[in-house]
Amino acid sequence: MPTLLLSSRQTEDAQKLWRAYIAENWKAIRLHAWRVPEISPQDVAVYDEPLFAQHVAQTLRLRLQEPAVDWLPKLPHRWRGRDVLLATLAEARKVATRSFIKPAEEKCFEARIYSSGAELPAPGPLPEDLPVLVQEVVDWATEFRCFVLDHKVVTSSAYWRDGQSAKSEDGSWSASGAELEEASRFCETVLADQTVTFPDAVALDVGVIRGHGWAVIECNAAFGSGIYGCDPVAVLRVLRRACRPRSPWGGRDANTPQSNSAARAATRWSAAPR
Repeated sequence: MPTLLLSSRQTEDAQKLWRAYIAENWKAIRLHAWRVPEISPQDVAVYDEPLFAQHVAQTLRLRLQEPAVDWLPKLPHRWRGRDVLLATLAEARKVATRSFIKPAEEKCFEARIYSSGAELPAPGPLPEDLPVLVQEVVDWATEFRCFVLDHKVVTSSAYWRDGQSAKSEDGSWSASGAELEEASRFCETVLADQTVTFPDAVALDVGVIRGHGWAVIECNAAFGSGIYGCDPVAVLRVLRRACRPRSPWGGRDANTPQSNSAARAATRWSAAPR
């Protein structure tokens, strides 16, 4: 029987997954004080913030599937529709143009549009080699989250529209069937590109840039991604694949993307070819 591990935080998404595990006859465990029980890592799914997921993975010797830190900059320009650079925090402070800047991993400073890199946090508590994504400013009309399993979209939801949340007053995430179908179709077109590496189980965000059309927003680890209006039962299937027992021989498992730490060492201030 699959086991879903959740932290003690009572979030809307955790409640959705809690109801889904009951429907799917899974077992679920809430971890208090992050004390991980002694359970087999063979059939475990984990969901919560990255720090929690990494703690569980380390304790149970799991390998979490997540995109490399340089995944978006390496994505061909035809799919991302804008310039994206990977930099260190020190390098990003030298950016002279108006840019959307965000941490490449941990949410340790605000992701937003900066008039220049000089507005970024001053040297101090954050490491100077912190990986940062510097992106061309574009106007997203609509944004969608797609949970992907084996290069196929299993569920999707709008989450942002015209600069604000796509959540309606009744709690639903407003999007027509045609919109969701178009988002899934574009997503699967990108997934079919054999030059692009994807984890087997991941959350891929896509959207429409005004004046340009469809583009990839970013790729996220499924275990820490918001569900929005996605089918939580389908999300469970993605979470189940998103963590696997580590290989007893060490090293990376087959088809596992380069780790974020390795990517940081290999790539600095790089842009993908157009």
